[in-house]
Parts: sequence; structure tokens; C-alpha cells
Amino acid sequence: MLDSRQLRPWLRAALHEDLGRGDVTSSLLPPGKRIHATVIAKAPGIVAGIPVAALTFQTLDRAIHITPAARDGAKVHPGQALLQLDGSARTILAAERTALNLLGHLSGIATLTRQYVDLVPKTVKILDTRKTTAGLRALEKYAVAAGGGKNHRFGLYDAVLIKTNHLKLLRRGPGGSGQAGAIRAAIANARRAHPRLQLGIEVTTFTELQAALAAKPDLILLDNWPLTMMRTGVRVRGKARRPLLEASGGVTLATVAAIAHTGVDRISVGRLTHSAPALDVSLQVQ
Repeated sequence: MLDSRQLRPWLRAALHEDLGRGDVTSSLLPPGKRIHATVIAKAPGIVAGIPVAALTFQTLDRAIHITPAARDGAKVHPGQALLQLDGSARTILAAERTALNLLGHLSGIATLTRQYVDLVPKTVKILDTRKTTAGLRALEKYAVAAGGGKNHRFGLYDAVLIKTNHLKLLRRGPGGSGQAGAIRAAIANARRAHPRLQLGIEVTTFTELQAALAAKPDLILLDNWPLTMMRTGVRVRGKARRPLLEASGGVTLATVAAIAHTGVDRISVGRLTHSAPALDVSLQVQ
């Protein structure tokens, strides 16, 4: 869910980055010149960020009249209208690049996410990660959801995920008793400290997997496991489907279907946000 009250200060800063002391080129236009313009898709994809683009224009000039012509999450084709704008030529052109950059970036994330989602059974969830652009996490995760994906934890504060580096340090600490002991202790301590948060743990071997299963976290992360290991891990977990098993690490469009068919419940894909190519969008003045 997008919150315009939180977005407006960020959008003002983004617009200022581009405008600086003012749009010297658009200042050459007559002050009262009004235009009708259309934002269109120039490539097929899944659109995301229509409200963000609209708010970008209206953050610069509240008098710009905007009519959305598409909904976030919808498939679009080349030439399809996404937004209709009426207002001052100076301000529409001044906000154009910032609005289109955001719309293209978010639509690119949604488009790539939908490609992943379409390759796996509906029982397997495609999730994003924290590999997001600084300051854009909320928008990028919104775009993942628009593309049919699911959001992982938002940050370090809303879920516990005990990873390999945590376990290394816990194993070396006072009372450490090897990796299996560290796993059991870490899960028990996390349950006591954060009983209301989802609790996940990353494992690298079958021994660690068995220790984690016995300690009953909510989620076990199989990071960079080969397919054969994943299949065996799913069999070891059993039919109860608890804890959830999540595959991660280097997942691509070429590998995601095979990973899904190992029987894991979730697949997290960092490239949804850190490597999605932007959808080509354009503003045309009529």
C-alpha cells in the first residue's frame, strides 16, 4: 500500500535533484502554455507505479489534471496509454523525467516478477529480498507485489533470519557446542527474545537441516543448495510442510522452474529488485 504522505517528501527531493535552480529549457516556453500529454508503454510488460508517477507530477504542480489509463498489475502492450495529463507545459515537462524514471523502473520490476511467477506452480511463492535500492525499498517491494510476487521481510526489524555469519559467531561464543548446538541455541534464544516475529534460519548441510527441523523454526533457508540436495531436504522435512523451506541464491529464469519442482515452498530472488531492466515508457504531447 502506497502512502502519499510518506512519498511526497521523497518525491520533492527527487524532483529537486533534477530541477536544481529550475528547468532552464522549459522556461523558454510561454508561461501560460497548456498541453495535453499521454504517458505510453513502448514495450510489453506489467505496469506498476501509475499512482507514483501521477503523484510526482502533482507534487510539482497540484493543478495538473491526471487521468489514469491503466491499473498497476495489468499487462500492457506497446503504444498503450498509461496516464493522461492536462496542465502547464512548463511543469509537465519539468516533472517528466523523474516520473518516467520511477514508472519505468517499477514496471520493470513488476514485469520481471511476473515472468518468474508464471514459471512456477501456484503453490510455490516467489519472494523478493532486501537487495533493493537505498531509499526505494517500499516502492520496489510494491512493484514486486504488483507483478504477483510476495514480499519477504521489509527490513532487519520485522522478522528474525539467522544466517551463516550469525551462526559462526554464536558457535564461537561462550558455551558454543558446534554448529548443531549453535542452531538449537540460536532458535531457542530467538523464540524467547522475539516470540511474535517470524523466525527463519539458513542451513548449509543436512546435519544443520536436521538440527533446525528439530528446533522447529517457521522457515528454513536453503541457500545455494544443488537441486539434488533440495529434493532430499524436502523429503527429510516430510509432508507436514512445516517448517517452510525456502530456496535462494543465484535463481534465474532458466533455473526457477527446476527449483520449484524440488518441492520447496518459497523461492527468494534478489534480481527481482537489483537487476530488473526498466520497462520503456514515454510521454507524448498532443
